[in-house]
Amino acid sequence: MTGVFSSSLGWVRNRTPVSTTPPEGFSPDPRRRNAAELIDRWGLWIAPVLIAGLAGLLALYHRSLDLESAVMQQRSALSWSGKLWPQTLQHLEIAAYSTLLVIVIAIPLGVLLTRPAFRRVAPTLMTVANSGQAFPAYGLLVGGLFLLGNGTATVVYCLALFALLPVLRNTMVGLDGVDRSVIEAGRGMGMTRRLVLTRIELPLAVPVILAGVRTAMVLNIGMATLAFLIGGGALGITISSGLKLNQDPVLIVGAVMVAIVALTFDWLGAMAERYLRPRGL
Repeated sequence: MTGVFSSSLGWVRNRTPVSTTPPEGFSPDPRRRNAAELIDRWGLWIAPVLIAGLAGLLALYHRSLDLESAVMQQRSALSWSGKLWPQTLQHLEIAAYSTLLVIVIAIPLGVLLTRPAFRRVAPTLMTVANSGQAFPAYGLLVGGLFLLGNGTATVVYCLALFALLPVLRNTMVGLDGVDRSVIEAGRGMGMTRRLVLTRIELPLAVPVILAGVRTAMVLNIGMATLAFLIGGGALGITISSGLKLNQDPVLIVGAVMVAIVALTFDWLGAMAERYLRPRGL
């Protein structure tokens, strides 16, 4: 009995183990993988086609309007060279400057708050950043009007405060999400803290940071429609005119133009997320 048991143990011990890892090049579901690659490759190129189609429909709608027989206020509000194009440029200017101000403030501040010496003050500063979105955009603009006066500059400062949180939070989350073993490997290779930050932490956090910048940019484009309330101009003037005059064509043209601008910059942000991230991520 003992001999039989010993021989069985020897057979189990010497038996060639069966590998549980799939062979190289094996894919559990090739169709799913190919579909994901196709969506990732072509998905970003479908958006500009749809945006161009929406812009074409808006142009056809604008051309179909009988502006000659329209009232003077409607004809003035729908004038492309006199109203719509200058307001679009104002809208883009406000969104661009406010987003740039957010980037200049939030990313260095997020880097600073992830350093060990400043982690104690991180909750306090995050509370200040949260207050920007806790207040309605209308309330921020009114407060900015009393503190800084009317004009485009006040709108830029207020929108920067409103959109500060996404970039600040994503910068901190992206840096905190870097694998500690990768950082320790860099330190073990003789890198200083500055080199570890610039060559390891920030490149690995780029996708998360860009996602926050994209969110802030779309927020600023949407909130820039309220700039007219304190003399900042932009496409909100057209939307407000459509509401005051009870003219649906004016309201539709202004709202669709804001949507086209927002969708265009959202697509540009998606392209930046894809092509500015480090290779291999």
